Amino acid sequence: MHIDIFKYLTVIGWTMIKFVFGPVFSALFDIPFVPAVLLTITGMMLAVTIITFAGTQIRVWWQGRFAKKKILFTKRKRNMVKIWRKFGIWGIAALTPILFTPIGGTMIAISFGEKKPKILLAMLVSGTIWSVILCGLIVILGREVFLHLTGH
Repeated sequence: MHIDIFKYLTVIGWTMIKFVFGPVFSALFDIPFVPAVLLTITGMMLAVTIITFAGTQIRVWWQGRFAKKKILFTKRKRNMVKIWRKFGIWGIAALTPILFTPIGGTMIAISFGEKKPKILLAMLVSGTIWSVILCGLIVILGREVFLHLTGH
């Protein structure tokens, strides 16, 4: 039983860092579809919740400790502003699992001043949809094909 807990915590932990790691580690650990989806959602939402409620303090600490003077307008920042202006929190949330990280997408939402409940809702909806899609693709393609394509 404790081996399963280790596997589950590994999936949650890696999903907090990069969303797609949830389905990947679920496949590596041969975790069934429903638990894989739930663990992936849990990992994303744990990161989103921590950053939503402590993100400003973390950013201030990080900038005070590590940040150098940064270029104000970069192509990446301009693209984020375009996405935000066109789609708002729902656009950022939709792209967070596949393009950003749970931490990065949440920091973007915070930096644009979005309200915390809306961040949590949008990220939950997006994380749920993407978790079902990615975990479903692994089940449909077959774990062996998926693991072969990823080099494992």
